[in-house]
Amino acid sequence: MGRILAIDYGKKRTGIAVTDPLRIIANGLATVPTSELYDYLVAYIRSEAVDKIVIGKPIQANGQPSENFVRVEQFANRWKKVQPTIPIEFYDERFTSVIAHQAMIVGGVKKKTRREDKGLVDEISATIILQDFMRSKGM
Repeated sequence: MGRILAIDYGKKRTGIAVTDPLRIIANGLATVPTSELYDYLVAYIRSEAVDKIVIGKPIQANGQPSENFVRVEQFANRWKKVQPTIPIEFYDERFTSVIAHQAMIVGGVKKKTRREDKGLVDEISATIILQDFMRSKGM
């Protein structure tokens, strides 16, 4: 059984989370510059079995796609053409950044770290997307 990998796709940075091989636990993996995302994923998939990619679907509070959704779709379409054996599934990512910030505060992450390490929020957001996806599938 391969891992499930989740992506919180951003214009500048992208957070990545992944399950363990048994798909029990979701863990933050990395934050990478979005311009390097495709190459990072290809390299990761060479070393680890990945059966599915879940990408956070950026939706506004009113249910309409956000402006970032066009970029997310472009990435997903590129992936599907070049890597068709690993399916992509979209999952609602509303409020994940807010929840990630709250988790950092509750977890005791210092204000300076929260302010300076923007990538940490992206990685935690990807982990939240993956956890919610797994919960919705009864995993």
